[in-house]
Amino acid sequence: MIFWLTATSCFLALVPALVFLKNLTLYTRLPQAGIERARCSVLIPARDEEANIAAALHSVLQSTEVDFEVVVLDDDSSDRTAEIVREFSAADARVRLDTAPALPTGWCGKNLACHQLALLARHPLLIFMDADVRISRADSLARLAEFVERSGAALVSGVPHEETRSFLEKLIIPLIHFVLLGFLPLQRMRGGTDPRFAAACGQILAVRREAYENAGSHEAIRDRIHDAVALTRNFRAHGFKTDLFDGTDTFQCRMYSSASEVWNGFAKNAHEGLGSAKLIIPATLILFGGQVLPFLLLALAPSPLVFVAVLLALLPRVLAIIRFRQSFLGALLHPIAIALLLSIQWTAFLGRLRFRPAVWRGRAYSRIEAT
Repeated sequence: MIFWLTATSCFLALVPALVFLKNLTLYTRLPQAGIERARCSVLIPARDEEANIAAALHSVLQSTEVDFEVVVLDDDSSDRTAEIVREFSAADARVRLDTAPALPTGWCGKNLACHQLALLARHPLLIFMDADVRISRADSLARLAEFVERSGAALVSGVPHEETRSFLEKLIIPLIHFVLLGFLPLQRMRGGTDPRFAAACGQILAVRREAYENAGSHEAIRDRIHDAVALTRNFRAHGFKTDLFDGTDTFQCRMYSSASEVWNGFAKNAHEGLGSAKLIIPATLILFGGQVLPFLLLALAPSPLVFVAVLLALLPRVLAIIRFRQSFLGALLHPIAIALLLSIQWTAFLGRLRFRPAVWRGRAYSRIEAT
């Protein structure tokens, strides 16, 4: 019995390790900027972003080798967000501020904000950027535009360098790369438009305006909580290719600044990800069996095969420390991190069964299943 349990655990650790290794060769950083200057609109939805918006705008305005505008939509903020943007707008004509309309029934707040921003944009390449994202290099936007051009994709997104400070940030946030590159076959994703292989990071996401409008814009996903993945699925369902890039050296972000924000943020998106009704059980079996069980067996029934399983589970995390400049602590406590991630998914899933709405940025949303 122990042998078969160990063999199964080893197999469940081997598969994501191999997929991760393969994907590392495909998940590349942005190319150098092209000769022709691209025209893009940087679109920032902002709700109570007083602490972030000035730094975000400063980083965008350093951009070179590209013609751009920055449009910020103040989404009913109760702080100084709009006032800060007005100060930037008065000093630099490339910055514009608008105000979001009242949220209609059936819309999620960010989706409406992005929809309105797209209507306000003047350029053919739309770059949706969260207010907590910073552009790391002066040529980041130009390189992003070149990637869109070379890839032939209608939508591209990338995971920035994720800054982590608190304990739970260091444990949970690096798992974005682990899950993305350990379980998504990038080669198959790039080879077609099957919505099942949709993946995206909404922190920095670029779309071709014509494809965005043809796919129905954010209006087509107006009630989806995990907007980036839903938008990507919709693009692919309409026959448009999507792609991913490594944003480690071009963008940076601190997603959440406290343990409660980490928990609630991942729980919010769980309903259309690992915590959905379709994935919660298989995801639990696969992640627990391949990423937690080997460490339990190492303590209870050590063997050479168990040791191999542990090494396979840790391999992607060690590689991610080097490639994505991640925390060593998160990799060291990998099984605990996976157990916590599963706890978040199950808490979100059980909350949905009890008809508890997802709450984010002071708004409550009903849980929508992924399609």
